[in-house]
Amino acid sequence: MADERDPVERAADGSEDLYDIATWEERSSFDGVSVALYWLLTRTAKWVVVLLALVLLVAIGGLAALSEPAIGLLTLLSVLPALALTGYVYYADVTTREPLSLLVATFLLSILFATFAAIINTFFRPFFEPFGIFGLTLYFFLIVGPGEETVKMLAVRLYAYTDSRFDSVVDGAVYGAIAGLGFATIENSLYIVRRLTETGELADLTVGIGALATGGDITAIRALAGPGHVIYSAIAGFYLGLAKFNPENRGPIILKGILIAALIHATYNSVSGLAIVSISALTGLPQLASFFIFVIIFDAIFGFYLLRKIWRYRRVYNRVHATPTAETSVNR
Repeated sequence: MADERDPVERAADGSEDLYDIATWEERSSFDGVSVALYWLLTRTAKWVVVLLALVLLVAIGGLAALSEPAIGLLTLLSVLPALALTGYVYYADVTTREPLSLLVATFLLSILFATFAAIINTFFRPFFEPFGIFGLTLYFFLIVGPGEETVKMLAVRLYAYTDSRFDSVVDGAVYGAIAGLGFATIENSLYIVRRLTETGELADLTVGIGALATGGDITAIRALAGPGHVIYSAIAGFYLGLAKFNPENRGPIILKGILIAALIHATYNSVSGLAIVSISALTGLPQLASFFIFVIIFDAIFGFYLLRKIWRYRRVYNRVHATPTAETSVNR
């Protein structure tokens, strides 16, 4: 790694004080104020982002949706496939298990930050809709894919990434999967609420068989869509983990992961409609069954891409007999 010191510092023999010339450390009271203010601003900025996301979540009805028992039950059913996939990624981590505190925090942050994507998507969609299918395809590739994958990585980057217990590349895939699960949870909930509101059946929902019957179709559709979010963000998360341990190339690596996830995500959104119609026409199956076939094929392709990365890491980890550091083992 290149010596990043100033030329004066590199050439100095140590006999001269280079403070405020080529080096710096906290010495004066003004230095102390600067250090304290920087610490406060960096911590405050994180909380401002979280509080803003919470306000937006309340504004779009997210908390109300999740707190309604019937909607909560339908939402839980809709994320079961995504939860199963997330569980597999979690247990496929050959290193030490991730702590529950970081998993829960990432899950909750992804629910909150999903509101940023919802606002951005809603704002930009009218600019693309007049151009028909071409416009919507651009919308998926330029706005939806990059925006949603970025906010999911933000949920990981803001907390778990900075923790010492995030101590391997593959941990990024685990936290990315958790972020995808959280995003799918709130998205599914809002989709279910919107569909039932449009049909006028939301007010009549009660927990039990009636609720399942009323929201069954949309719940099934969202259950099929949920695993995709886990796959996309787990891929981006893997690269986030890679970036953490390659700080000299951190920015390009993170960007690569988000770009890959965004391209896969946007491709899914762009081709799903045509694929469903084509499968239905060729097989004579109803659209829901055709959607199921499309999702299985699409998720299998890109799920294998994700799992292949995890399996390769696992194979090399076992071959070189890698072990976690003593510090992180104790922390867990």
